[in-house]
Amino acid sequence: MTSDEEDVAAILGGDADRFERIVGRYKGPLMQLAMRFTGDRSTAEEMAHVAFVSCYRALGTWQRKSAFSTWLFSIALNVYRSHLRRAQPSIPLDEELPSQTSLEETISEQQEAAIVRRAVAFLPAKYRDPLVTFYFLDADLAETAAILRLPESTVKTRLRRGRHLLAQRLERQLTRGKR
Repeated sequence: MTSDEEDVAAILGGDADRFERIVGRYKGPLMQLAMRFTGDRSTAEEMAHVAFVSCYRALGTWQRKSAFSTWLFSIALNVYRSHLRRAQPSIPLDEELPSQTSLEETISEQQEAAIVRRAVAFLPAKYRDPLVTFYFLDADLAETAAILRLPESTVKTRLRRGRHLLAQRLERQLTRGKR
């Protein structure tokens, strides 16, 4: 039995304090994932907190078909998607992204990361979620498919299409910045 399984069994048995162990193990990864969605630390903290609350409330529904971490990241992605739907309206793919900085100037790595993160955030969810999970969460194809509850072939297709859409957005951003 893994430590996650032991902790879940203890929590379901009435030892609610054991949830702190789960939070301790996964706070960093959930925050990192949330930061990839938002780029804002306080929003990421709020989103991670909501994900943990959702996880706690749903502990009894974990069926152990996949690793606890996979189940937890699925919950977190759903929370993060919901937050993004409420926080920002969808932008059509042919519409330009808001300018964050003059791309003619030297762009620091941090600024480049912010531009990429923002471009990813504006992708349709069906492409954004596989990209975030695979690249930012550093999950392999099988884990990404399990977290998103999709067949691996669908994840491959969406990753390929998502990379293409992301490249288009970034190219438009670079072209617009050179004018």
